[in-house]
Amino acid sequence: MILTLVFVILMPFFLGVGLYLKSSMLLGQESLWDLLFSSEWKPLSGKFGFLSFIISSTWVTLLALLIAGPICLLTAIHLTQYARSYVLRLMHPVIDILAGIPSVIYGVWGILVIVPFISRYLAPVFGVEVSGYSILAGAVVLAVMIIPFILNILIEVFNTIPDELSEASLSLGASKWQTVKRVLVKKAFPGIVSAFGLGLSRAFGETIAVLMVVGNVAKIPEGVFQPGYPLPALIANNYGEMLSIPMYDSALMLAAFVLFAVVLFFNLISRLTIIRLEKHQ
Repeated sequence: MILTLVFVILMPFFLGVGLYLKSSMLLGQESLWDLLFSSEWKPLSGKFGFLSFIISSTWVTLLALLIAGPICLLTAIHLTQYARSYVLRLMHPVIDILAGIPSVIYGVWGILVIVPFISRYLAPVFGVEVSGYSILAGAVVLAVMIIPFILNILIEVFNTIPDELSEASLSLGASKWQTVKRVLVKKAFPGIVSAFGLGLSRAFGETIAVLMVVGNVAKIPEGVFQPGYPLPALIANNYGEMLSIPMYDSALMLAAFVLFAVVLFFNLISRLTIIRLEKHQ
């Protein structure tokens, strides 16, 4: 049992070292700074700039979190504080079903519904003519995918708050909404930060559904209606076909290493934020 525990603890380290070693060929020829902050992606000419992929990933992830965040928080508050208990019991299997749907199904839904909606109705409102395959389409699909994940955590967070806190606030004359806003949300804040941090990590690494609707154009997007090319899509689209080109293979492993480092960073920041908030409560 101890050996398995040690293996699980060291697994992120093994993953990181493996990806670094596989990408060392490219790192030996170009500096990490040039690779991360150059947008010139011409593999056949030996140009491997990841900036456009990193910015696309950031656009899609943050926009998805902006869409999903308020929905998840308000839904969790309603289900745990206002709705009858049978509503929460009814919602649990629905949330589990949404969480269990394969990402390719969300991708197909995005192609059939979200992409045409953006192309025919939403973009023309802003005077833009686009195909619909865009950062916004990727963000909407991704937001729907991470809602069950974040919502499940938030419901658990609010359910762990003792009822005595609400009862004490209400007995002092506060309204229900004032109690939720000033007592429960404050008490649950570390858990809310944790839920959004983990949701951010999950969203940043999501692959199949996003690559199906985001357009996959290797340039820096200048707006939400333009296509993008996130890091996971780059790896999924090219790995396997380009293994015969050692430098290209090394570049894709570096993309995976960057993705791994970013997700690890978000997780650590979330954990440190929770620890600091808990100390000050």
